[in-house]
Amino acid sequence: MATAAPARAAPHVEDAGFHAGMAAACVLVAFGGFAPTYWLQLPAGTFVGPPLLHLHGLVFSAWPVFLLSQAWLARQGRLRQHRAWGLAGIALASAMVALGIATAIGSLRHGLASGYGDAQRAFFIVPISALALFAVWVVAAIVRRADRGWHQRLMLLATISVLQAAVARVFIALLSGSGPGLRPGLAPPPPLVVSMAPGLLLELFIVAGVIHDWRRHGRPHPAWIVGAIVMTAVVLLRVPLATTPAWLGFAGFMAGFAG
Repeated sequence: MATAAPARAAPHVEDAGFHAGMAAACVLVAFGGFAPTYWLQLPAGTFVGPPLLHLHGLVFSAWPVFLLSQAWLARQGRLRQHRAWGLAGIALASAMVALGIATAIGSLRHGLASGYGDAQRAFFIVPISALALFAVWVVAAIVRRADRGWHQRLMLLATISVLQAAVARVFIALLSGSGPGLRPGLAPPPPLVVSMAPGLLLELFIVAGVIHDWRRHGRPHPAWIVGAIVMTAVVLLRVPLATTPAWLGFAGFMAGFAG
């Protein structure tokens, strides 16, 4: 008597499981990266910074958790709830961009007041370019929300863009230390070339996506190719662009505008 072959999960179910795993990894990176300079300092009462940084930390930490919850809903096939919560995601992303810009300007002004000059103006390109990437991917994900393949991958690309700050904390801790009260923004800005490492390291998420797609679908999804090209270009171009008169002038304008 012939036996039926075991049922194989539909491709979109396999993809949903993979993206839920990727979202969980994003949560680990986000909270692990900020642990030495923020989360572990809070209970000890050693964190030094204005209230804006706490609001910034709360909102930015909520994003990977939101991504994971959305991926879990998609994995469970609860697409109606997934779409309903998507409206909250738009509001959260908007708040992140606004708070991210405000925090970056605050760090810029503090660095200028501390005498770091053009080095601080140049480093301003790192958070601003990361926020710009995040905004571009989120808008693209909203536009392509009807296409599940594009939407899931674009949301992951958006999250990877803002995870650069979490991974950078590890490199900054190695350069400046991570003892009580220490955090980025208090010491002189690190060399711009250091900012390249976190951005390129995070592209391992894209590599994982490419490998998954190749195994499941025989080819990588175009979103990964576009994401790798754009993110690599931004990471590499930061260094030469940050020291141009145009960027230094823009950073100076933003510092004065905020005042």
